Amino acid sequence: MSELRPNESEVAFMNLAYNSFYDLFDEVMDDSFWDKDAWYRFSRVTNGFAIYSEVLNYKPMKWVIEHMKTARPPMEAEIGSELFKFIRNVIAHFPFFSSWDDVWISKDLVNWYREGQSIDKFLSTCVGRPPVKYRFWEAAKKRMTYLSITFPIQYDGDARIYLKDLVNEKDGIRFCFVLMKQIMNTQVDHGNKDEVSGHNNRF
Repeated sequence: MSELRPNESEVAFMNLAYNSFYDLFDEVMDDSFWDKDAWYRFSRVTNGFAIYSEVLNYKPMKWVIEHMKTARPPMEAEIGSELFKFIRNVIAHFPFFSSWDDVWISKDLVNWYREGQSIDKFLSTCVGRPPVKYRFWEAAKKRMTYLSITFPIQYDGDARIYLKDLVNEKDGIRFCFVLMKQIMNTQVDHGNKDEVSGHNNRF
């Protein structure tokens, strides 16, 4: 396969992925989206995380994440890669829930089949970390939103860890989509007016 990026198959995939993600982004960022029922919201958000996780397999995206580890605020690269892939994996491997607020896992549940897989590795690494504060600006609405990404204080036995406690549904998911779009936009020509920054950092 040629080393030129993107090659023909990558262009085909990325066109589908980007068009679908941008449609989902516009829907999620519209205030009316949050008036829809919980199952509909959950299904659309799930699709967004799934598409983004697949796009992360594109080699230049891996270079972007590596660059972010030194050029962006602490934890932003990890949130933009490991956390988002973790969310996608939880939803995909435990498809038992009908809303964001319902989704939970535990160490016993995560390791029911085999220990040391991606979800287990992420939780073992991040347990006990302090919250990370963020803000994002929506230029069209002239609105700044502040939020925190939190990590579990306990990962043991049957203690439940809820997604809503790591990332709350409305502002947390909107933040996730803004950051995902910013990272994806590194591979296209147009800019992004919705910007994310760490609350405790200057840019």
